[in-house]
Amino acid sequence: MALLKFTDKGIYVPQGDFYIDPWKPVKLAVITHGHADHAYWGHDAYLCHELCKPILLQRLGDVQVQTLAYAQQLEVNGVKVSLFPAGHVIGSAQIRLEYKGEVVVVSGDYKVEYDGISTAFEPVKCHTFVTESTFGLPIYNWKPQETIFKSIKDWATDNREQGKTTVLVAYSLGKAQRLIKNLSDQGDIYVHNAIANLNERFIAAGVDLPETTRITPEIKKESLQQGILIVPPVMTDGRWIKTLQHAATGICSGWMQVRAGRRWKSADAGFALSDHADWPGLLSAIKATEAEQVFVTHGFTATFSRYLNEIGIPAAEVKTQYGNDEEEPETASLTSAE
Repeated sequence: MALLKFTDKGIYVPQGDFYIDPWKPVKLAVITHGHADHAYWGHDAYLCHELCKPILLQRLGDVQVQTLAYAQQLEVNGVKVSLFPAGHVIGSAQIRLEYKGEVVVVSGDYKVEYDGISTAFEPVKCHTFVTESTFGLPIYNWKPQETIFKSIKDWATDNREQGKTTVLVAYSLGKAQRLIKNLSDQGDIYVHNAIANLNERFIAAGVDLPETTRITPEIKKESLQQGILIVPPVMTDGRWIKTLQHAATGICSGWMQVRAGRRWKSADAGFALSDHADWPGLLSAIKATEAEQVFVTHGFTATFSRYLNEIGIPAAEVKTQYGNDEEEPETASLTSAE
């Protein structure tokens, strides 16, 4: 019996009778991380890392969640299940499965550069590795994040000197917390409700995050102009930004690596800050696993799997419903209480 089956519900583990990141309702869903395309509502029970639980409760409501620490093992119908850091966002995990000597790792989404807030990615040796390829093209090669944050700080300083309000657009889970952590020396940071609510969950779970201020209609525009605002992508097209004093909008996304991407949604600036591995990162991670078989689930699956085969790593595409968390699928407003 194969340890994994790719079905119309998601990645199935027949021997264990559970799914990993399924997109249709199942009895037990093992979740790699809390982004909406990997953690769906409607499962009977969830299993995830302990720091992923606050995200699931915030986004899915009062669901039944069991947690594991990294490297802690749980046996499910004879299958040994353990979680290892994926480095993607807070609480993200690679799912390690072991049964009768066979080891499979399902990585979910991951990045190999330590971001200072998520637990650093840890390669796990296995026979079979399931990988993403969101940025699986050679053109995607990230600069060190220190370089990117310096660019953001310089841009924000220039905005203040010109009387502009700095607005950074970033996904509310992952990217927003990285910005908060690395920009805390730039004065007051104001965040959208969706980000503020997640931050409260993280802080309650023991995550050390700098202080921020929730954006409300009562805050004076002059105060906002002196700080930095962080909002989710869905706000980019909203009328609210147009009410700010000379707003300058910067998109924080891996897609900004491509020059044309900087014109996305008429932004004033683009910063190639991603929570996914770039081309070199994907290759280094896969080689470190020493996997004999690789399955590519989402992103540039055809190109990336073909290249892996060309360099001697057997690989195949798998069709899934995992999307692109660099663009936020959820809806939100300035006053929403997500």
